[in-house]
Amino acid sequence: MNNHFLPISEYAAEPIKFIGFTQPHGLFLAIKEPELTILQVSNNILQFLGFAPEDLLNQPLSKLIDNEQINIFRDYLYQQDLQSSNPIEFIIKIGDKNVNFDGVIHRSHDILILELEPTILDKSQVFFKFYPLIKLAISKLKGADSLLNLCQILAKEVRKITGFDRVMLYKFDDDGHGYVIAEEKLEPLESYLGLHYPESDIPRVARELFTSNYTRLIPDTSAELIEIIPRNNPITNQPTDLTNSMLRSASPCHIQYLHNMGVGASLTISLIKDQKLWGLIACHHQSPKYLPYEIRSACEILGQMASLELANKEDNEDSEYKIYLASIQAKLVEYMSIDKNFIDGLTNHEINILKLVNAQGAVICFDGEYIAIGNTPKQKDIQKLVKWINENLQEAIFYTNNLYQFYPDAENFQNLASGLLVVSISRSQKNYILWFRPEVLQTVDWGGNPYQPLEIVEDEGMQVSPRKSFELWKEIVQLKSLPWQPCEVSAALELRNSIIGVILRKVDELQLLNRDLERSNNELDSFAYIASHDLKEPLRGIHNYSNFLIEDYGETLDEDGQSKLRTLMRLTQRMEDLIDSLLHFARLGRIDFSMQQTDFNKILDNSLDLLSPRIEQENIEIRIPKSLPKISCDCIQMSEVFNNLVTNAIKYNDKDKKWIEIGYIENTNPLQFYIKDNGIGIKSKHFDTIFRIFKRLHGPNKYGGGTGAGLTIVQKIVEKHGGKIWVESIYGEGSTFYFTLQSDEL
Repeated sequence: MNNHFLPISEYAAEPIKFIGFTQPHGLFLAIKEPELTILQVSNNILQFLGFAPEDLLNQPLSKLIDNEQINIFRDYLYQQDLQSSNPIEFIIKIGDKNVNFDGVIHRSHDILILELEPTILDKSQVFFKFYPLIKLAISKLKGADSLLNLCQILAKEVRKITGFDRVMLYKFDDDGHGYVIAEEKLEPLESYLGLHYPESDIPRVARELFTSNYTRLIPDTSAELIEIIPRNNPITNQPTDLTNSMLRSASPCHIQYLHNMGVGASLTISLIKDQKLWGLIACHHQSPKYLPYEIRSACEILGQMASLELANKEDNEDSEYKIYLASIQAKLVEYMSIDKNFIDGLTNHEINILKLVNAQGAVICFDGEYIAIGNTPKQKDIQKLVKWINENLQEAIFYTNNLYQFYPDAENFQNLASGLLVVSISRSQKNYILWFRPEVLQTVDWGGNPYQPLEIVEDEGMQVSPRKSFELWKEIVQLKSLPWQPCEVSAALELRNSIIGVILRKVDELQLLNRDLERSNNELDSFAYIASHDLKEPLRGIHNYSNFLIEDYGETLDEDGQSKLRTLMRLTQRMEDLIDSLLHFARLGRIDFSMQQTDFNKILDNSLDLLSPRIEQENIEIRIPKSLPKISCDCIQMSEVFNNLVTNAIKYNDKDKKWIEIGYIENTNPLQFYIKDNGIGIKSKHFDTIFRIFKRLHGPNKYGGGTGAGLTIVQKIVEKHGGKIWVESIYGEGSTFYFTLQSDEL
């Protein structure tokens, strides 16, 4: 093996993607477009094709392949996504025989890269050989009942497809360290399952490459590295960027690392979540092992499918906890709204800010005061910590489970605050909320000593060499707390936004509104009592005696007298209906809604069934463009919302062909629902007044009558769900009623 080691200073500075060497199992060509002139070649061209590098440099690609293939090649280059074309089959004449190659093309900035590998598999049999394996593997992944089970299935299926001696699934931590969470191997091999590996084993520059190149094959870790000639590209006068190159050589340090592990060949498959590197499938073989492009592609597909599944599994396993945190968040916002000040709402109840992020202590720093809850450092230590935060915190949120790493004085109170989560309410005023977690001693199993990952050896100069031991190495970790989960960090950030947006800017206004609301509610309750017990009784008497007069003295009275009595009866009935509507409206302000996850489609179906006779009579077309979501609401009250809005849409329509459309607008927060019709419409000057109680725009007998309280009740129900309702309309053409609900879509 020809070891092209870099001096340590250069190794630390030079990115791997500009390494300037390829692996020997294929050919590398850098080509200038559009003339397809060969600018660079790998120095194994003679071995494969019988050409010396200098015979091909600055020559047209047609020197290697015939014009028919050149034309096909050019057609591929016009495609927007070159990767979808790979591999391209090339036939190159070498001496007296034709040799098939798999060609892979991509662009490195303005340079076209063509990589060729000799074809091994029969193309006509590739699909039938690998499709069943991939299909079965994906089916098993979808059936996994947990994240760990999914990872173990993935390791097993990849080993089945590749035939490698060992397949590990490696997950990264936030700090760049990683650990093996699943493993399939030959029985005699030592297990690495559960072992942790330091960030330096897969440095940042290497992890960046894994996010753009999803598979990485090293078929022979002892193979000689092949130099790219010339080293610098003639156009850029710099080494060519090999980020997406299949043949790019590994760094000498990584090759030595694999040798120290006894690895003769490796394949790495990226696992991506939220466009970030979540983990790797690391395949190791004790001897050299080459995998054709088709097998690597199958593994890449499996890795991408697994990435989607593991993201779902990981999110689902946190779903119950997220729902719990959401309920805590809602309670805190409620308490902040009803208490005298937001700090009392966060600290003076059984549900407080400690439960929001599962902390053991918290401090609210506001207007120079320090309000502590739970187990916290002393106030003098808090004051010094806040000073450090104010000088160093630039973002709205900061969190760590190792405060000592950033703030060495934390060692003085490690048993109270080894972990810190802080949100900034107002940096200029030094207003913050701090959450603390105590130190939790942990035993971490490392694959070798993580504090000796690299060493310098004197061999042809100062060289970097990785550690040689991968035996179990146990560490007792101090000065660290349990880590903050992403959903806890999000909950803290949402609380910050609530404080700034709802409490701090409107605290005085809310206090005034609360006093007015309390007085109004008391008056409304009193009026409702009077209306129910004092008004309805004489109304019934007037109605009944009017009816008796018609029945007993109908022959004595003339037609005009009878008409007046019937009018009196209608008016008393209308008055009683108005009182009933008023009582219903008043009760809405006092009753507690029963909130639960509800399928809106079922609510709508029930409403349409109830109104079906009217819908059929009026011959109205009901349009529902897409299925409605599930949300948290009071299903009985929301049924009344739909009943009232659909009834109005039916009632106020004078068209020959009538229709009503019911739906919601995606990607709105909160969700916007709508009920649209092609009816008579509403003039813009009436948009606000229609929601006033007993307000009607037409006479009581026109368009089917009614009390005029329906929209007021709808507005009250929507507002009690934390939403709002409004109307958009073109007079004479139709109306659309929109309403929102403060509920998360499932």
